[in-house]
Amino acid sequence: MLMKKLATGFALIFFGLLSASLLSAADNGWIKMFDGKTLDGWKANQNPESWTAKDGMIVGDGESSHLFWMVRQCTNCEFKADVKISDGGNSGMYFRTAFGPGFPHGYEVQVNSTHKDPVRTGSLYNFVKIYKQLVPPDTWFNQQVIARGNHIIIEVNHKKVVDFVDEKNTYTSGYLALQQHNKGSVVMFKNLMMKPLP
Repeated sequence: MLMKKLATGFALIFFGLLSASLLSAADNGWIKMFDGKTLDGWKANQNPESWTAKDGMIVGDGESSHLFWMVRQCTNCEFKADVKISDGGNSGMYFRTAFGPGFPHGYEVQVNSTHKDPVRTGSLYNFVKIYKQLVPPDTWFNQQVIARGNHIIIEVNHKKVVDFVDEKNTYTSGYLALQQHNKGSVVMFKNLMMKPLP
């Protein structure tokens, strides 16, 4: 009986370690930023009522606000999310940005299909402008940024759209954040992930 219990115990430990190993291999260093239910770990710089966690998404809808992931900062990192923006909407994914009121000081990857601002999704705002509509409004797409030193790559739906070296090294470290640009704009984010890089 004792041997049977020991064998069962070892089997449980083995499968537990195997599961942990498989999970570790599967995430490949990626950190889940959103639990799908709450805004735990996130903090708005103003108008927190503009943000909700709903149906596995972070939804921005209301007055201008920026939602910062306060868990850790990015120096060298990858940052990705699935995003959907309303017709006429405007948003962004910030990285290496400082927490503070108003529009953050940091890099912004634009989210904009049809807003009056002609700088479209995939742009590195103020640095590399894309005027072509890469994705239509009200459509889910994946956007990813890879930041290593002053080298910044942006991918939309796994296609490289920006490959930029910032000679001035304008922003070197800071938080990751989401933008709710203006009332009337509605943006949704899901599968938010970050990976620290050496």
